[in-house]
Amino acid sequence: LTINMNRFNPVLPVDEYLVETNVLFYLNDALTQLLEHKEEYTQFGVIRYFAEYFSSVKNSNHVLFREYNYIKATPHNRASFIKVFWRCFRQIGRSGDVLSMQEYSSVLQLLCPDFPVELVQSAARIVLMDDAVDYLMSFADFLYAFQLLFYYHEFLASVLTIYQDLLFGKSPNTVIVPTSIAVEQLPLLATEENTSQELQEGVEASTLAECINGLCDRFKQSYPSRTCMLDVLEQSPKVTYYGFLMGLAKHDAINTEIGALPNRSDVLVDPEMDQELLKLISQISASPGSNSSGSVPGGLRESQKKASPRRSLHHRRRMEVESDGSTEETDSSES
Repeated sequence: LTINMNRFNPVLPVDEYLVETNVLFYLNDALTQLLEHKEEYTQFGVIRYFAEYFSSVKNSNHVLFREYNYIKATPHNRASFIKVFWRCFRQIGRSGDVLSMQEYSSVLQLLCPDFPVELVQSAARIVLMDDAVDYLMSFADFLYAFQLLFYYHEFLASVLTIYQDLLFGKSPNTVIVPTSIAVEQLPLLATEENTSQELQEGVEASTLAECINGLCDRFKQSYPSRTCMLDVLEQSPKVTYYGFLMGLAKHDAINTEIGALPNRSDVLVDPEMDQELLKLISQISASPGSNSSGSVPGGLRESQKKASPRRSLHHRRRMEVESDGSTEETDSSES
């Protein structure tokens, strides 16, 4: 038995199709949520529940308020979370605000309460080129660095292991190429004890490229295209780990591969979200008891307070939270 993904793609075996699309993962999660919240969801009808669940997955809204293990479970979930983060908080960039690493961590934890601060620290190191992570960063700089690290974090952790081996004198022939590293094990390269001139100079770019090519041959999860990585490594004879990551974060082809964000020049523009926000403001302004635009943030905050981390299928509640993130978070830092 075979199944067509769409009329433009070749026919795939069922097992391969299920693996590529993670259908069984989402079906299992849908059933788990249904059983855990049976009384709430069955009143709408089971068929409607499944329709709304998979619609939210298709529209990338399903990751709101979910646990970290869920949002990192599939490439689609990761891309969806990046997109939600951008749409909720792009107003930070629009207003020109710059935030610290800790503030970006707090913002991300509004969307995913257990999002690991270690990953945010590593993204900040990309932006700041391994300097102290308590400096302020623009939204666009942090966003694209975060996108790269979050989407490819297992692969980049493996690259870091290779880089450290090369940095401290191992021959390329003796470097152990790891094929999987959990994000919790992602090491932070720069420490007070590890700031030698050797570390600042980096490693031979051609040698690192050779080792990365070997890693790609064995790696089972997502990784950036070899062409993009080679483009970055050919820019100079030596490269540092975070310099390499910064080059990838700025690479337009990497952004296109992931497919979550617009081009950097359009990162502060989102006509669809602007239209939804205007509709929501109009509805609130026209409702009884709402006589000024100043009441909008309060109303939105109240909606956010009532939102349950598990009740992520209702589009209207989701839009309220996204709009709230777009209008409030700019006050969290002063440049």
